[in-house]
Amino acid sequence: MNVFKPYLLIACCALLLGSCTKSEPLYQEQIFALGALVDISIWGAKPALARQAAAALTEDFNRVHTTWHAWQPSALTRINEQLARPAAFPVAPELIPLLISARELSHASNGLFNPGIGRLLALWGFQSDERPNGPPPAAKAVAALTAQHPSMDDLHIEGNTLRSTNPALQLDMGAIGQGYAVDIAIEHLRRLGIQNAIVNASGDIRVIGNRGVRPWRIGIRDPQGPGIIASIEMQGDESIVTSGDYERYFEYQGKRYAHILDPRSGYPATGARSITVLHGNATVADAASTALMVAGETEWRQVARAMGIQQVMRIDHDGGVQITPVLAKRLRFEINPVPRVEIVAPL
Repeated sequence: MNVFKPYLLIACCALLLGSCTKSEPLYQEQIFALGALVDISIWGAKPALARQAAAALTEDFNRVHTTWHAWQPSALTRINEQLARPAAFPVAPELIPLLISARELSHASNGLFNPGIGRLLALWGFQSDERPNGPPPAAKAVAALTAQHPSMDDLHIEGNTLRSTNPALQLDMGAIGQGYAVDIAIEHLRRLGIQNAIVNASGDIRVIGNRGVRPWRIGIRDPQGPGIIASIEMQGDESIVTSGDYERYFEYQGKRYAHILDPRSGYPATGARSITVLHGNATVADAASTALMVAGETEWRQVARAMGIQQVMRIDHDGGVQITPVLAKRLRFEINPVPRVEIVAPL
């Protein structure tokens, strides 16, 4: 099972919309990392270099997996053990940048993206290699945890040392880890001299360059059923991430409980079926898609603006679609009839 977000996008030729032929200089490989399949497509590189790149990316993804796993032994589980105590402690310098990014993105989202709710995720059964099957946790237990308000404000970073001012703080990087891994992978590809590629970690996608004379084109999953709802031609260096309530969840007594939790209530977010975010950075898009799922219909536009997100598609539970103007000009719907669409700008 995917340690991080088990979402989203599907496309032909493993990743891509459009036909692939044997004569095209397209190298594709699928690796197993982060507990899931990662698709790599490289255009125009020599096969030996492409194979070398795929091997290097396997190491990159596995390093992220063993560093940031929230419940199997990892650097993160060791951090969480020490965060339960008030004393400051040192960590490896390479861990600090993601922690700083997570804290900054949490601040920008007004805490709706909150990697500090690991205890709450565990209470719901979402920190497990097995899919939870209910029942939901007792209301008193949920209320007790949320009343302690664990947040990234409780995490203090000074140089290479950490300390927590809230014993309820437990980090879970699941809503940002895949995007972070994809960004690392793309930068590694560039260092190897590869300029045209896609890396897709279970739906957290970043694209660089083009597919020859054509742009890469990606399909966005329809949360209401199989297939895709829309497609988009990517432009140069972009990331696309979707969060939804349709992959990791359990049903109990006829009610669905999805794994994206609202830190304010302690219960699964119910404001949308899916949120798709386009941004230049997969780490930011990953965090923002989660925050906008939590924000709901009344707040998502304000949160998008605060996080610097201009391209969003929101699909609600009755199939209605809201799209920001910049993205609306680029999307092509692939279903008939076309859904009800409202074009709305971030506030």
